[in-house]
Amino acid sequence: MLTMKNTHNYIIIAFIFASVMLSAQHVAVYKIDNLLKRINNNSDTTYVVNFWATWCKPCVAELPEFERFHVDLKTKKVKVILVSMDFKEELTRRVKPFLQENKYTCEVILLDEINGNDFINKISEQWSGAIPATLITKNNKTLFEFYEKKLTYDFLVERVK
Repeated sequence: MLTMKNTHNYIIIAFIFASVMLSAQHVAVYKIDNLLKRINNNSDTTYVVNFWATWCKPCVAELPEFERFHVDLKTKKVKVILVSMDFKEELTRRVKPFLQENKYTCEVILLDEINGNDFINKISEQWSGAIPATLITKNNKTLFEFYEKKLTYDFLVERVK
C-alpha cells in the first residue's frame, strides 16, 4: 500500500538518483579513426590527448595534473582529452564511477579497440604501447609531440605555451 509518507520517500530517492545521474561524467566511446579525425584537423586548437587506464597507477597519479591543466587553460585554445584504455565492458562498472569519485571535468573518451597493433602506430610510431602516454598536437600535426611517461602540470604548461 502506497501511503503519503512512502510517496514522499520515493520522490526523494528519485530526486537523489536523478541528481547523481545528471552529475555523472559522459564518456563517449570512439574507434581510433574517430579519435584521429577529431584531433588531426586544421583548427588552431592544441589537443593534449592522454592515454590512461583505471588499473594503471602512474596514469591515475598524473590525472590530477591534467585536470588542473584543463581548468587553468579553459579559456585558451587547448583541449584536454583523457582517453581511457579500459575495456568497453568496464565503462559503467569501473570508468564512470572512478571519474565521478574524482570529479574530473576534462573530456573523457573510451577507446574501443582490442588489438594495440591496429592503433598504436596510428597515434605515434614512437609509442611502444605503454601507458601513461600523451600526445600534444595542433593544426594537423604542425605541432606533434609524444611522451610515453608520467607528466606534470608544469611540464604541460611549458610544452603548450
